[in-house]
Amino acid sequence: MSLARTMTRTAHRAGTAVRQALRGVLQRLDATQAMPAAQITGLDGEQLQVELMQHYGLASAPLSGAEVVVLPLGGSSAHGIIIASVDGRFRIQLQPGEVAVHTDEGDHIHLKRGRLIEIVTDTLLVKAATKVRFETPEIEATGNFKADGEVSDSVRTMSADREIYNGHIHGGVQPGPGDTATPNQEQ
Repeated sequence: MSLARTMTRTAHRAGTAVRQALRGVLQRLDATQAMPAAQITGLDGEQLQVELMQHYGLASAPLSGAEVVVLPLGGSSAHGIIIASVDGRFRIQLQPGEVAVHTDEGDHIHLKRGRLIEIVTDTLLVKAATKVRFETPEIEATGNFKADGEVSDSVRTMSADREIYNGHIHGGVQPGPGDTATPNQEQ
């Protein structure tokens, strides 16, 4: 047997002894841990205990039934990590080039074509310790606008405007169909 053939057979045997990446289905996930532990079933029925590895600053907790890709570190199934997950049951439809973050409940942030960002949810809560600033020429609302604090424009606050309105006096009031004089304070 030639040296080349011997090396090829040895490399093949070594390669088949190393576990390759595999697909599976998530059965259970404990997302309360810093490195979430997961149970998956490989497509061949194999049961594995693995960990969910995610990028810094991004976190998700896939539901049971999600499809996963497991990378066995060092070629060993005993040290597998989930490097990707997808759940077609809840995926929103995207056009080429679009990006979205979404949940199984239908909430999503969708970066759409045409420079449009769509946020869909029941309640959107923004917590900012100092302020929120919109740099835009116009803000629209299709419903009511409520504020627990003061509302103001470039002239004065709404409560200051209310004081002017409530305290103004019209001079020259006479009975009949005529108009009153201009108020003594400008609103």
